[in-house]
Amino acid sequence: MFRVLCLFAAFKAGILLDSGMLFPQESSSREVKELNGLWAFRADRSPTRNQGFQRAWYKSRLAETGPVIDIPVPSSYNDVTQDPNLRDFIGWVWYEREVVVPARWISDGKTRVVLRVESAHYYSIVWVNGVKVTEHEGGHLPFEADIDGLLREDPTTTTCRITIAVNNTLDLHTLPPGSIQYMKDRTMYPEGFFVQNTNFDFFNYAGIHRSVLLYTTPKAYVDDITVVTDFLDSTGLVRYNVSIQGATLVTLKVTLIDKDGHCVVSSNDTSGVLKVVDVKLWWPYLMHENPGYLYSLEVRLNAADGTSTYEDVYSLPVGIRTVKVTKNQFLINNKPFYFHGVNKHEDSDIRGKGFDWPLVVKDFNLMKWLGANSFRTSHYPYAEEILQMCDRHGIVVIDESPGVGIKDIRSFENASLTHHLEVMDELVRRDKNHPSVVMWSVANEPAAEMPPAGFYFQMLIKHTKVLDPTRPVTFITDSNYARDKGAPYVDVICVNSYFSWYHDPGHLEVIQIQLNTQFENWYGKYQKPIIQSEYGADAAPGFHSDPPVMFTEEYQKLVLRDYHSVFDQKRKLYVVGELIWNFADFMTTQGVTRMVGNKKGIFTRQRQPKEAAFILKERYWRLANETGRLPLWTKYPCSH
Repeated sequence: MFRVLCLFAAFKAGILLDSGMLFPQESSSREVKELNGLWAFRADRSPTRNQGFQRAWYKSRLAETGPVIDIPVPSSYNDVTQDPNLRDFIGWVWYEREVVVPARWISDGKTRVVLRVESAHYYSIVWVNGVKVTEHEGGHLPFEADIDGLLREDPTTTTCRITIAVNNTLDLHTLPPGSIQYMKDRTMYPEGFFVQNTNFDFFNYAGIHRSVLLYTTPKAYVDDITVVTDFLDSTGLVRYNVSIQGATLVTLKVTLIDKDGHCVVSSNDTSGVLKVVDVKLWWPYLMHENPGYLYSLEVRLNAADGTSTYEDVYSLPVGIRTVKVTKNQFLINNKPFYFHGVNKHEDSDIRGKGFDWPLVVKDFNLMKWLGANSFRTSHYPYAEEILQMCDRHGIVVIDESPGVGIKDIRSFENASLTHHLEVMDELVRRDKNHPSVVMWSVANEPAAEMPPAGFYFQMLIKHTKVLDPTRPVTFITDSNYARDKGAPYVDVICVNSYFSWYHDPGHLEVIQIQLNTQFENWYGKYQKPIIQSEYGADAAPGFHSDPPVMFTEEYQKLVLRDYHSVFDQKRKLYVVGELIWNFADFMTTQGVTRMVGNKKGIFTRQRQPKEAAFILKERYWRLANETGRLPLWTKYPCSH
């Protein structure tokens, strides 16, 4: 009973958000219409980047305002043309598409029609038929608007024009932050010349990066579902809450269904605890012979308003598992879990940050080949489809906000904190039910030694724990252990370090000494488990040298081996994970320290292995096999 009460308390604290952001799905009551493909596109190249608003481009077809080109959605716009000015463009760009809406959606007054944008970078404003329907600050997370009322204003037409203006400008209070620097010396720069400054090491790709879609629900509908899971012996506990919109008097049927389609347990209440006999727990990849086991929570709603009846059906995948942290362990289902994984980027040739299913599937196959059981969504939330893949395959996720590059003291001001809290609201709202997500990361490598950082991260982490008391919270640090003002508030210490690369470059002999000192200092001060959240070295593919020198594949291999030697000593004590930087090479801003991007990947940008990939593969399978809980066939990864 005590466990159930604890579960209830955590659950009540975690349902403060007033609306849901359920992933759109088709059911007997819902339809989804993807709007992916070619959109009309125009960049506002006026000196102020404001001509589109001054001339109200949204009031007519975009082609009537001036020349347009075809741009694919989803995709970054930067790399799909031969225009160097568009590749590095900063400011407003305009997208437009005319869409045929099924007539039954408009004629049926019982249907709600929603326009949803899964991600656009960075600030977006959306119009339908020239009428503004929503705006959103921030990339990487979805936003939406009800448009059925607008569509029904002219029931004689089923065509609607969707216009989306997107601005990728970053300032001191955006997330990530940046600044615009105007060059006014006319002996050196042309009129109006400016640059976007940032403090992060990846290309500031822009555009509509994920799907745009229309979906329907009944007027009375399931708005949100929250689940919190636990287990006691062989009984699983699924605490759930269903939020309803559009009706006050409803009947509800909540059914938990197993993988074979059998009803396990059901309820008629909008909230409660479902007890699952002989529960099948959600386990990480390589930790169990049946990883990623998912139940389905089917919610069936019936409502009436006197003149109409409504039925809505929504199914939520549910993995039953627990996450706990002690002073020297990270526990999943009360068993010690060791992160052996990767850091990634949403990044590829031509598409930039655009979502691409073939690339996603390839990356998952490579991670499983590698023996990786986890990754961090560096340095922003990834597409929800990726988290769904993680749920199914048992890949553990550290889910990170776009709080990267917070280096200027002005980026710790109240305006920044307020926006950062809003982003965490959106992130938790979207990802709270994914069993693969085991920890929130609120930021990467902020200037945590600055005086305002302590209050900033205290508020940020406290807020995140109120939103979700069931998961640990961290941020990724590269600060000195003695001066880091955010570390006292995290549950797990996550440290980035690049010994013999950014520090003492070329001196492999310092790695083990400095890494050992790093771990001893951090653990000695905070007595919390530690993850080496980044480490690595650049290697240009095909560059070789003996003796090894920097940027060769041999040097990258030796850096990894020296780090691994210390990991093997400390993981028996308090180190609970290692995440290589990076899974694959990725694009960055041009600069003298980057040769066509960052080359720290163990795979090339085209997903071909460097020598380091084989080093890591051998290590990760050995780490997995040391648990002794794997079936026989997984002990021989080359044979499957």
